[in-house]
Amino acid sequence: MRIGIQVPHSGRFADAVDEMVELEAIGLDIAFVAEAYSFDAVSQLGYLAARTSRIKIASGILPIYSRTPALIAMTAAGLDHVSDARFMLGLGASGPQVIEGFHGLPYDAPVQRTREIVEICQQVWRREPLSYRGTSYTVPLSPEAGTGLGKPLKLINHPIRDRIPVLIAGTGPKNVELAAEIADAWEPIFFHPERAERVWAEPLSAGKAKRQAQLGELQIVINVPVAVGEHADALLDHARPALALYIGGMGARGRNFYNDLARRYGYEDAAKEIQDLYLDGKKREAEAAVPDELIRATTLIGPAGYVKERLAAFAAAGVTTINVQSVEEGREARRSSVEQLLALS
Repeated sequence: MRIGIQVPHSGRFADAVDEMVELEAIGLDIAFVAEAYSFDAVSQLGYLAARTSRIKIASGILPIYSRTPALIAMTAAGLDHVSDARFMLGLGASGPQVIEGFHGLPYDAPVQRTREIVEICQQVWRREPLSYRGTSYTVPLSPEAGTGLGKPLKLINHPIRDRIPVLIAGTGPKNVELAAEIADAWEPIFFHPERAERVWAEPLSAGKAKRQAQLGELQIVINVPVAVGEHADALLDHARPALALYIGGMGARGRNFYNDLARRYGYEDAAKEIQDLYLDGKKREAEAAVPDELIRATTLIGPAGYVKERLAAFAAAGVTTINVQSVEEGREARRSSVEQLLALS
């Protein structure tokens, strides 16, 4: 099992990269740079590539709506070039609040768009003259939609790899099926190893049935709150705010993917209560309503022996990369969490 981490995005980025250099030296496998509606991920990934030499780097994630497919392909090829083939392209749909609220673009057909973007990227990386006719994207633009002067072009540079690894983040059945079909890796959220099969077995099986052999086994990457030690049980409550935020506040009633996931896990009543409280402005009460069982199942918080058992449960459920989210703040706490998971895994 690989151990990764999300690069901290608060404070000076240079300090965060200094930390990644230290973690690389002790064995960290991969570092992800997020992009929500803060600074862009691409400029920071370039800086991270220049300061590191061994670890894989990945976008975690680039929203599919905010760049053209060709620009996504160019960006991935560029980052793969400056990192000497250490880059993984993480893609995701984000949500209507960010895409319509921040980017001013309609949030439509996320699954179809993702498929077409990956297909276009692969054409660009193979340096084929780009000609694509899809439901969401037409390249070159048709004469009816533009000047009629567009022509198929191929990437000027020669990419290091003609198939850069792709990670797709998603929780909905159709998105998960797509990831299992066309992606190298899939990133779910709040992964519950004992209940993952009831939620995702069907879409994963459907996607893998169409998967090309050259892709190999689907990798599963998850973000997990971590604290290891005899003192760690006292830190379980530190995982409550994030669960309450996503289940309760990341979307409207009836359009919250994370609330839907909690319901599919079997926490229907708790999911409704958390959302009602959160949207009514009662955040502390919403956090208190998060079931202890859900917190324990989706985290690695506890004594070393217990965490080792939970790592085995995640591995048995197919997880291949654990991204450390240290519940204790600060550089030393993150280093300690990474060191201990490296030892235990």
